[in-house]
Amino acid sequence: MKTVFTTGEAAKICKVSQQTIIRCFDSGQLKGFRVPGSRFRRIPRDVLYKFMKDNGIPTDALESGKRKALVVDDDQDLVDLMQDVIESDGRFEVRCANNGFDAGMMVKEYRPDIIILDVMLPDINGKEVCQRVRSDSTMDDVKIICISGMVEADKIDDLRAAGANEFIQKPFEMEFVLQRVCKHLDMEVAANN
Repeated sequence: MKTVFTTGEAAKICKVSQQTIIRCFDSGQLKGFRVPGSRFRRIPRDVLYKFMKDNGIPTDALESGKRKALVVDDDQDLVDLMQDVIESDGRFEVRCANNGFDAGMMVKEYRPDIIILDVMLPDINGKEVCQRVRSDSTMDDVKIICISGMVEADKIDDLRAAGANEFIQKPFEMEFVLQRVCKHLDMEVAANN
């Protein structure tokens, strides 16, 4: 479990902008320390917890210490499989959606660290979901892995241009997807995978 956070991580946990955290830090409302020889700020877990309590910010994101993944696909069997494999890693909390509308609502409320997104949803295409996530500056850190059976190179380029971090073609090995999720979140790949 992390004991010290960057301003970006603290912002994500508190669901505020990084600038807000920096302002609170610089004004002394949020205690912490600067990394010697740099301008980087660091905030210890206990200090962040107290700051969240004092300001009425829900502390569940800090308490669980788990990274949040959102799986979006209209194939319920695949969603169930992905949820099982990702949760079995032990470091993730996973929520699922079966269409773009639910995914859009969930992204705002759940604020995942990573979205595994089927490109071909019944009500909206993956490119549009990527664009909506990328249009919200509070979600700049959210990673998006698009999955699909389609293979047209120009469509893959469109997805990347819309903000997808990676494209994985179906069918795929679930362990490979978990490895990619870990890589995008700068996490060690668990040894048992």
